[in-house]
Amino acid sequence: MSPPLGATSGNFELDAIHRSGISVDRRTWLLEHHVPSGGYFFAARRLCWKELALARRLRHRGNGMNGNLKQLTKRRPGSREEAAFVDLWRTCDLLSRGFAPLLKSEDISATQYNVLRILRGSPQGLPCGEIASRMITRDPDVTRLLDRMEKRGLISRSRDTKDRRTVIGKITPEGLRLLARLDEPIQEIHHKQLGHLGRNRLCALTELLSDARANVE
Repeated sequence: MSPPLGATSGNFELDAIHRSGISVDRRTWLLEHHVPSGGYFFAARRLCWKELALARRLRHRGNGMNGNLKQLTKRRPGSREEAAFVDLWRTCDLLSRGFAPLLKSEDISATQYNVLRILRGSPQGLPCGEIASRMITRDPDVTRLLDRMEKRGLISRSRDTKDRRTVIGKITPEGLRLLARLDEPIQEIHHKQLGHLGRNRLCALTELLSDARANVE
């Protein structure tokens, strides 16, 4: 086992290893692998220089990474548009939470509720593609969504008599009854969440939101 750094053994070559400043693991490796006589000092110094150079490179790289990290995490000034978007996002999330327990009590999702409202407004039925385009939150697999609703008896689907390639979705009496149970409780939630704004501010808010959507829809 290699003596501690700074120890003397009476052997110039061994002492040179211990005084070389290399790590204990490196010194042990030199002794165990029997570096040829006269080569201890030079081997030790070579290892020491390599370790020193590596340490300097890593330190330099670390400083560079820290500088880049500071640059990346530096807070930039936000725009008014960004602030408005974040406020809309936060408000939508908070308002949506109010409906979650009520919809859960009827074992229905927000997207399914949206589909039922769309179809109630079109009792003659709508093509499935039209239903998807009218949804507030786009579902990546509308067909599977309608499958689940049809299995529950909330909607029905049939081929269009004029174009057999088109599938028409209609709300069923069961779907209408479910919406009827939800209508009053949901209106109460609307009033509780937004009633304090008053008629004039609600109208102004609706117009502003409509103007905001007009540029992206």
